[in-house]
Amino acid sequence: MKSIATSALFVILCLACMLPVVNPPIALAAGIVFAQFFQHPFQQKTQLGINWLLKISVIGLGFGMNIDKALAAGKDGFVFTLLSITLTIGLGIAIGKLFKIDQKIAKLISSGTAICGGSAIAAISPIIKADAKQISIAIGSVFLLNSIALFLFPVLGHYFNMSQHQFGIWSAIAIHDTSSVVGAAQVYGNEALEIATTVKLARALWILPVSVLFALSSHTELKKIKVPYFIGLFILAVLANTYIPNIEVVAPNIVWISKMGLTLVLFLIGSTLNYRSFMKVGIKPVILAIFIWIFISIVSLIGVLQLIN
Repeated sequence: MKSIATSALFVILCLACMLPVVNPPIALAAGIVFAQFFQHPFQQKTQLGINWLLKISVIGLGFGMNIDKALAAGKDGFVFTLLSITLTIGLGIAIGKLFKIDQKIAKLISSGTAICGGSAIAAISPIIKADAKQISIAIGSVFLLNSIALFLFPVLGHYFNMSQHQFGIWSAIAIHDTSSVVGAAQVYGNEALEIATTVKLARALWILPVSVLFALSSHTELKKIKVPYFIGLFILAVLANTYIPNIEVVAPNIVWISKMGLTLVLFLIGSTLNYRSFMKVGIKPVILAIFIWIFISIVSLIGVLQLIN
């Protein structure tokens, strides 16, 4: 009976996330609260749903963007992306060695922080031959900070009086996972959402060169590298929205559905984050994740405020 009741409550909360009054932070908070009090009724299906729904929803957001604006945002974010990825991964690995943290865990956390959270960890883990425990520790550390960022960054953006453009670039650089980047930017404004999504997906492409470097250093076959194909579909959606006549008839509806999908994704992510999973992580990896996240957040904030109008 308890299992049926829990399953029903989970489904009801999923449906509630599609209501206009539920924004990404509320959805994530609801998922986290659910995870603390109930055993997850659909653990494996939820992980699969997060993976596919996130990709489909991000592709859908492309129908709300113009190629010229997307290219301009990508250009502004390129230098920040290159410098931040290099600094974050280098610093993370160095600190990991200094404090004698498992090097595979240090590489996974650094890559997840530098590029795109869980997607980067999933791509790098087979290359460096990380085991399930090392992967779960890295993902747990990164998603803990992801959750904090979703609530904290919009507040900081307003505190520093950041423009939509500035916040879009900053959130794409300093927040780990695509879902939380989009969630925070969606709260901040539509322009911030467009810029953040574009810069974050351009950033995700850096999985490829970073994977190659790890493969060469680990003497791993290059065929194990995973290519983020859905980014190509996002680009096609942007091109379609820019050049296909009369697409504005359906495009706003696609974007609206995609935003609902991303809100649901954040609830699903929250529903997997219970205190028991974080207790298994250990203090050293969390300290490493916090340190390099604060470092890249502050450095990128200063850079964006000084260099981006």
